[in-house]
Amino acid sequence: MSILNSVLKVFVGDKSKQDVKAILPVVNKIKQFESSVAELSNDELRAKTTAFKAKIKADCADYETRISTLQEEANTTTDIDRKEDIYQEIDGLNDVIYETTQATLDALLPEAFAVVKETAKRFVEHTEIAVTANAFDREIGGTKDYVKFNGDQAIWSNSWDAAGKPIVWDMIHYDVQLIGGVAMHQGKIAEMQTGEGKTLVATLPVYLNALTGKGVHLVTVNDYLAKRDSAWMAPIFQFHGLSVDCIDYYKPNSAERKKAYSADITYGTNNEFGFDYLRDNMAHSTTDLVQKPHHYAIVDEIDSVLIDDARTPLIISGPVPQGDRHEFMELKPKIQDIVSVQRKHLTTVLAEAKKNIAAGDTKEGGFQLLRVFRGMPKNKALIKFLSEEGIKQLLQKTENFYMQDNNREMPKVDAELYYVIDEKNNQIELSDKGVDYLSGTDDPNFFVMPEMGMEISKIEAKNLPKEKEAALKEALFKDFGIKSERIHTMSQLLKAYALFEKDIQYVVMDNKVMIVDEQTGRIMDGRRYSDGLHQAIEAKENVKIEAATQTFATVTLQNYFRMYRKLSGMTGTAVTEAGEFWEIYKLDVIEIPTNRPIARDDRDDLVYKTKREKYNAVIEEVSNLSKAGRPVLIGTTNVEISELLGKMLSIRKIPHNVLNAKLHKKEADIVAEAGKPGQVTIATNMAGRGTDIKLSEEVKNAGGLAIVGTERHDSRRVDRQLRGRAGRQGDPGSSQFYVSLEDNLMRLFGSERIAKMMDRMGLKEGEVIQHSMISKSIERAQKKVEENQFGIRKRLLEYDDVMNAQREVVYRRRFNALDGERLRVDLANMVYDTAEVITATNKAANDFKNLEFELIRYFSMSAPMSKSEFEDKTEQELAKIIYKEAFAHYESKMERNADLAFPVIKNVYETQGDKFKRIVVPFTDGNKTLQVVTDLEKSYQTNGKQLVTDFEKNISLAIIDDAWKTHLRKMDELKQSVQLAVHEQKDPLLIYKFESFELFKEMIDQVNKDVISFLFKGEIPQETANTIQEAKARRKEKVQTTKDIIPNMDERAAQSRAAGNTQRAPQVAETIVREQPKIGRNDKVTIKNVMSGVSKTLKYKQALPLIQKGEWVLIRE
Repeated sequence: MSILNSVLKVFVGDKSKQDVKAILPVVNKIKQFESSVAELSNDELRAKTTAFKAKIKADCADYETRISTLQEEANTTTDIDRKEDIYQEIDGLNDVIYETTQATLDALLPEAFAVVKETAKRFVEHTEIAVTANAFDREIGGTKDYVKFNGDQAIWSNSWDAAGKPIVWDMIHYDVQLIGGVAMHQGKIAEMQTGEGKTLVATLPVYLNALTGKGVHLVTVNDYLAKRDSAWMAPIFQFHGLSVDCIDYYKPNSAERKKAYSADITYGTNNEFGFDYLRDNMAHSTTDLVQKPHHYAIVDEIDSVLIDDARTPLIISGPVPQGDRHEFMELKPKIQDIVSVQRKHLTTVLAEAKKNIAAGDTKEGGFQLLRVFRGMPKNKALIKFLSEEGIKQLLQKTENFYMQDNNREMPKVDAELYYVIDEKNNQIELSDKGVDYLSGTDDPNFFVMPEMGMEISKIEAKNLPKEKEAALKEALFKDFGIKSERIHTMSQLLKAYALFEKDIQYVVMDNKVMIVDEQTGRIMDGRRYSDGLHQAIEAKENVKIEAATQTFATVTLQNYFRMYRKLSGMTGTAVTEAGEFWEIYKLDVIEIPTNRPIARDDRDDLVYKTKREKYNAVIEEVSNLSKAGRPVLIGTTNVEISELLGKMLSIRKIPHNVLNAKLHKKEADIVAEAGKPGQVTIATNMAGRGTDIKLSEEVKNAGGLAIVGTERHDSRRVDRQLRGRAGRQGDPGSSQFYVSLEDNLMRLFGSERIAKMMDRMGLKEGEVIQHSMISKSIERAQKKVEENQFGIRKRLLEYDDVMNAQREVVYRRRFNALDGERLRVDLANMVYDTAEVITATNKAANDFKNLEFELIRYFSMSAPMSKSEFEDKTEQELAKIIYKEAFAHYESKMERNADLAFPVIKNVYETQGDKFKRIVVPFTDGNKTLQVVTDLEKSYQTNGKQLVTDFEKNISLAIIDDAWKTHLRKMDELKQSVQLAVHEQKDPLLIYKFESFELFKEMIDQVNKDVISFLFKGEIPQETANTIQEAKARRKEKVQTTKDIIPNMDERAAQSRAAGNTQRAPQVAETIVREQPKIGRNDKVTIKNVMSGVSKTLKYKQALPLIQKGEWVLIRE
């Protein structure tokens, strides 16, 4: 592959060089402006920002004027169709304004970047910068001590406090940083090595894009970096009159957070940006909204956010009825017992396997070895045995034999196992023997799911009275529900015991189970495993089991960041994931050259047979490096290894720091010490992101920072992240990875050739091999894992895209209801859609009587046509007649409501207007009563029309919110249930798309009917019309925010197979009868798009490829 790449580079060229070459002309233009900008006075330099803003405004002025004219027309016209056309035109003009603004920014870029660079230069060269004070300077000076005043002058200091750390500005942009700035402005990812100043680079595109006044979001991976960077870079922007704030300083939904979002530049963490989006879409007043439209975001450490956290959903949840009911504690003893029994049994089997292999019986020994491997792959004795000469090859050979012909022979291996573990995919599957063991002799059907179709047929065959039959069916459904939940609980408990280990995947602190990020060792506070897994771990550890919650709002980080008009990012490690960035986010990765050549010595990997040999070699090397006066950073893949190496260093009496979950609050201090001579620091490979280890001259002369990797990570970019800690800005340094055949990566994905080679060479214990071929083989193994992970993330995205399309529709409707401006258009569409549904169903059945009934039920009006007209006219014609009549009826009814309420509102305003600002007016549809809150003064000034608008808002919001919560719960259940489709040889994703479309269509139809029904029937009760009260503050709903750790689709499928294995009701032979006539290749068929709902008719042979892709489904006539 490397030879092919070399050949391609000769003919096509190197992509990174071509990318940089394309940007260099822009950099040259920036450098041309530098000399003229340097001649400007401080006031003239600042005036450039005002000139840039004026240029942007002038270029968009005509479009803004047109939008204002259209907005006025929309506010005055009563023609709903015209209103809809106006709003569409306004949306189109906003798109034109965005494109025009981007073209203007591109033209301004060279001069604007030169202004930022000159500003940084002046802050370096002068301790104080004097300018003519303006109102913004005085506002900053009131809260910050780096701006002082001397008469009409503002004196800006070049030293300030950056989140508790005093700094003196000492940075000026390099040419390579200008390249990075241009790349990010263009909406690309700038990959820059550690120490190349990514935080400074971001000032260039941030300043340029903030000139639009639409807001720029700079997103960080943690609140420390958000607070530090916002304080560190703020004076550069504020000097030019741009406001800067950080959302992580303030509470959610607070006035301070809203103000932070209204700043020109807003810093914050990815989680908080996402949660604020969800909170805004749960707001009940426009005053509660904090975010503006998503304009431009720069994501720091973009690979961590959009790759590692991509499939992590942000969830706002609330209590669910009977959420504290579960069977975890009842089933826990059974699971403990089965885990213990399997462990004891397989320990004996492993001993027998060793004897048989030693005696030369490799067939039986290999069979037993494979059985142990499938039952407890993480067993330390097994891992140690597999490191012996020839044993791993025997296991792989045996596994290949039993896996042939689609695992046909594998049941023989699993026959004596109670459950099977697939370590690669983190799955666990209960066997038939396990089900029998758990069920026991008392109740053999304890875990057996009833076959619903068969059982219902049996009940119906008895010809019982309807009440008795209904009672039996109800009992059957109840039994199905209980057993379904029990199987799920049991599956999660088994996973908790067999796959999840304390102090590795999680820790127990303050009587709570807290998830540990294996890559960084940080505790992920507030994050929970989903699908009941977290509750299962809580049961295992005997801590309080938290009650189940219901999802109120959710979005994945993938879909949140795809909402921005323009997105870019920066990181030191993105090129290995460039394909994924492009395919999912359409983000190109540009490798930015280093300011100085990298002098770090990256050595080939050292490969040992066992972990024990490897760790001894690591400690020996660390001891020698420390004595030589070089600081050492030891990188590990998880916290457990960090602790182990810490103990080994303590035995050798080598002073060291361990950066892990227990010490994450001291991270900045530990990193600050890591560059001192002889200092040894142990950290997980991803720890210390966003911080640099700075070296003294003494350390540089000794050879610089030494990186010692104790294991290759599953992902190449994580290893690159660790290597990047050394060699910043041309500093000397070295990196060396130590690998053993017992490492997870080597065990699961490593090539057999390495193990064979070591055996052929006859390497003794403690001996090592080192070769570039070995390092490349390891990288190929890493690529396998990366491809696997990408596949998982991409498939999850396809599921989430379905949810996202629905979320956009609902949130757009919700915003229109909240804002009120476009609500009348939405209501008109609801009336038309409802009229269409009613007409279609009754016209198909030719049922005029039911049409009359439904018109009275939903629209409170009689049929606007006779029976003969109903029979003669088409569906389309009937729907239009009903719509026009219904909407005219609705508008007259709302006018009557306004006229009825106005005398009371007038009386309250004129007699008690000084006491009340907002009032509550009751509305009822005859069954339910809704308290509508309205502004007293506006209702008085509009003769009661504001009350009608608020009535429409309140009804729409209440019904949409209630339906959406129910729909989210149904979608969660659907995602679980469709995984059973694998038993029917069907694609779960295809079924999920079709079923979710039907569910969503059903929800939207019901929302339309419920909203219309209440609005058409809604009246102000006469007896309460004169008892209008003051509105009280809305009580906040108790909710919690979490980031779920979700199982991948393979894991879900495994859970479903486990559930499927328990369905062992007697099989009944049945004759398969074709329910539908066979479709010929040239027969005309109708297909429907699962996302848009569009239908079209074409030949079956043409429709088949579209159906197989999963985007269309066949509609049976």
